[in-house]
Amino acid sequence: MSDFPSNWGRWGADDERGAVNLITAEVRARAAAEARTGLTVSIARATVPFPLTGGPMAATTAATTAVQTVMQFTGAGAPAMAEVMIVTTHHPEVTHLDAMGHWVEGGRVYPGVDAADSSGPAGVRHGAADVYADGIVTRGILLDLAPGGRLDPGTPVTAAVLDAAAARAGVEVLPGDAVVVRGGWDRVRDGDEALPGLTLDAVRWLHEHGVAVYAGDIGDARPPLPGEVPGALHRFALGRLAIPLVDGADPAALAETCARLGRWTFQFVVAVPRITGTTGLPVNPLAVF
Repeated sequence: MSDFPSNWGRWGADDERGAVNLITAEVRARAAAEARTGLTVSIARATVPFPLTGGPMAATTAATTAVQTVMQFTGAGAPAMAEVMIVTTHHPEVTHLDAMGHWVEGGRVYPGVDAADSSGPAGVRHGAADVYADGIVTRGILLDLAPGGRLDPGTPVTAAVLDAAAARAGVEVLPGDAVVVRGGWDRVRDGDEALPGLTLDAVRWLHEHGVAVYAGDIGDARPPLPGEVPGALHRFALGRLAIPLVDGADPAALAETCARLGRWTFQFVVAVPRITGTTGLPVNPLAVF
């Protein structure tokens, strides 16, 4: 696929932000104008943790902290409580942001850094998720591919499908926008069925429209679509075009709100935790109307 567009080198040999560079001050100002009522809607999954002995995904357990110990021994009232959480950041049950260091192609990560120089036993040195710790704030657009229902199993989400959704909403995707795609699927609940997924020309569509961030409940098809490149979204949108992915999002409440308000644009806000050295981090993306 040497003819497929690439953003490697577009923003310099040391860049770590990728397509988020398309979110200029003017784009953020345009996004701020979308926040007219103050209504907020989460686009994240509700993740229910397992006890430490109950599953491998996430764990919580009571832990005695120094403050709690002092309170217990001084009789200062009810003890403070705390947890220890073990989180697999790229697990499908956790809404998370995939950073540039997540995808390795030909032994290199965006924008051409050798994988050995990108990360090591101590964590990610180039392309870590915390490069977005100042927040990603832009205009968001919901593309609802199946209003009121869900896509059929194994549906190829093509550029034409994205165009049709934008036309239904009466919106134009502009450079620097975040695109939120709803297909009505849950990768965990519906994992035994053939998951719909983006085709390569849909990923090219993201590039041609200057999309800065992709979020949605539709990602890479499973099993791969017949005649399509497997893993088009991760391999090409993230790996080649450097578009960070908000993976495992849940836009159901967002779709209901957009339909009720009759508007499919909003301010899109992602505050990424300032935890250094990871290829991805859990996030709670918000739509502000």
